[in-house]
Amino acid sequence: MGEGVLLVVTDTTPRLTWNLIADLAAIFQYQFMDNAYMAGTVVAIVAGAIGYFVVLRGSAFAAHALSHIGFAGATGAVVLAINPIFGLLAFTMGSGMVIGALGSRLRSRDVTIGIVLAWTLGLGVLFISLYTGYAQEAYALLFGEILGISVQEVVVTAVVAGLALVALVAMYRPLLYASVDQDLALAKGVPTVALSVAFMAVLALAVTDAVQVVGVLLIFALIVTPAAIAIRFTTRPRLAITTAVGLSLAFTWLGLAVAYYSPHPVSFFITSLAFGTYVVVRALEALRARGARPTSSRPASA
Repeated sequence: MGEGVLLVVTDTTPRLTWNLIADLAAIFQYQFMDNAYMAGTVVAIVAGAIGYFVVLRGSAFAAHALSHIGFAGATGAVVLAINPIFGLLAFTMGSGMVIGALGSRLRSRDVTIGIVLAWTLGLGVLFISLYTGYAQEAYALLFGEILGISVQEVVVTAVVAGLALVALVAMYRPLLYASVDQDLALAKGVPTVALSVAFMAVLALAVTDAVQVVGVLLIFALIVTPAAIAIRFTTRPRLAITTAVGLSLAFTWLGLAVAYYSPHPVSFFITSLAFGTYVVVRALEALRARGARPTSSRPASA
């Protein structure tokens, strides 16, 4: 009689218990979770800080475009067997500085960005078709793969983020001035074009960092959404930046924690937390505005 083989499939997803301290400690028992939290923290800080100026300057579409343009560079680097982060950085930095040089005076700026964006997406598709290796690397570029980040990549992420933050601090005052009233800043002798180029270069660094966490397609979750929420609570720049960074950290940390106890991807939870919070804030604003609206009284009949 032949012997049968019994296959037992087990669910390896960790389970939550009533001991929250033990559950929290369990998250950090693996090196990949330590790496994910370190990289996520660094990215959340720089994304929240730069995101305030992205929203203030109305550059959300540019940030979105940079991530997609960088995708072409990353896939090209994968084809050449180079670390994708270098190709991503090269394309985002180069295109960001060109977009910054266009300035806000060029009315067709968004049209130009859109045309370049469409072409670079096609270029990315070409590179993917030329790539004969494992497709998971290209998938990670699109949707993020923070749980697979290595210690070396954490270091690279921290260095890129550090450069972005130092540059942002150095240009903080003139950048804020030019973002609030560019015409007045130009009249006062502020080099607005140079600032625009420098800002887009810093944004390119932030996009390069954030792609590793949420991917090309979900870049708004960390760079735009926290800042868009923050500016609805305060008009003070430093407080708004601090709030944006805090929200970005909360979305990232909580998203990682939930994903550890779930079979679903981290980027889904981070983006859902950000989107849900934004929807709640807008809904509360609408309710408050409706409650503050004066009620019209009908005149008494004679």
